[in-house]
Amino acid sequence: MRPLEGITVVSLEHAIAAPFATRQLADLGARVIKVERPGTGDFARAYDERVNGLASHFVWTNRSKESIALDLKSEAGVEALRRLVAKADVLVQNLAPGATARMGFDGPTLAERHPQLIVCEISGFGQDGPDRDRKAYDLLIQAESGFLSVTGTPDEVVKAGCSIADIAAGMYAYTNILAALIERGRTGKGRHIDVSMLEAMAEWMGFPLYYAFEGAPQPPRTGAAHATIYPYGPFETADGVVLFGIQNEREWASFCDKVLGLPTLIANPLFATNSARSTNRAALAETIAAVLGKLPTAQVIDALDGANIANAPVNDMAGLWSHRQLAARQRWREVGTQAGAVPALLPPGRDDARMDPVPAPGEHSARILAEIGMAPDADA
Repeated sequence: MRPLEGITVVSLEHAIAAPFATRQLADLGARVIKVERPGTGDFARAYDERVNGLASHFVWTNRSKESIALDLKSEAGVEALRRLVAKADVLVQNLAPGATARMGFDGPTLAERHPQLIVCEISGFGQDGPDRDRKAYDLLIQAESGFLSVTGTPDEVVKAGCSIADIAAGMYAYTNILAALIERGRTGKGRHIDVSMLEAMAEWMGFPLYYAFEGAPQPPRTGAAHATIYPYGPFETADGVVLFGIQNEREWASFCDKVLGLPTLIANPLFATNSARSTNRAALAETIAAVLGKLPTAQVIDALDGANIANAPVNDMAGLWSHRQLAARQRWREVGTQAGAVPALLPPGRDDARMDPVPAPGEHSARILAEIGMAPDADA
């Protein structure tokens, strides 16, 4: 039996943050009923057509759910939602701020009607405050949270290659819902959870925040190199690039001796501590390049492995699809879609996760409406 079997989640969700949170609840066995617009459904369904004609974001975040199409501008649609919520353990929503309140489905209102219900609201800036009503897309929150100011090169800011602000908010929604379920088991009472994308990203920015404590200069943008630890990042070889990181003085000594073949460098006062190496990184980079730039990548990796220095190749998506470790640990499964089965990764930490199909828009409408005593042809 999976941990959340018997738990019902109703989700007014679109895009990434809420769907990612609820998919993880579904992974653990919860029944997730996804409320979608009639006809088009979640607008993330139309982001692209890369997975046999289906959208890559949608396939990733919506397996193991049931889809019901409801027109929430109609009385029948709102009534159907009322009946669903009355039977639910958790309501999740990431609609525009104020949208659920206008329908009577905001946290405070629902707490009076259903004191045992857990309500999780996800938004860009939170359910109150001066910025509550501002639109918030992933890239905009990456900018507002300061993430872009420390990501990129000295000449250009660079966004994360995945929806990191949405993912951060989705993870905090997921973990807060799990905590609220435990709390409800003790107290019998639900909880209102208010997750802000900005606050989620601000938490993840903890290191650069404290590095810039009391007006100190913040970490510079250094591309794929670490801003404050050196050497740590990409280094050119004779035929490519390898990434490696030196975390402590033991590793520094091993690197100088076994990789560079320059044991006298270990005690050089310019490089004797991490702070010194980071301050004098330009000079150290020249020394490293003079050695590694003459060696093939395979030989550099062998030397790094021999010195017990952590290193990695720069994989692309094809490399990730075929990663030997994922295959060896049997992390791949298949999930169904309306366009056929596709591979999907098991969630980290579990090998018994629910891996049911990605639903078509409104695929389960008739059955769910019947469960709540409404005719399948109700004008919902």
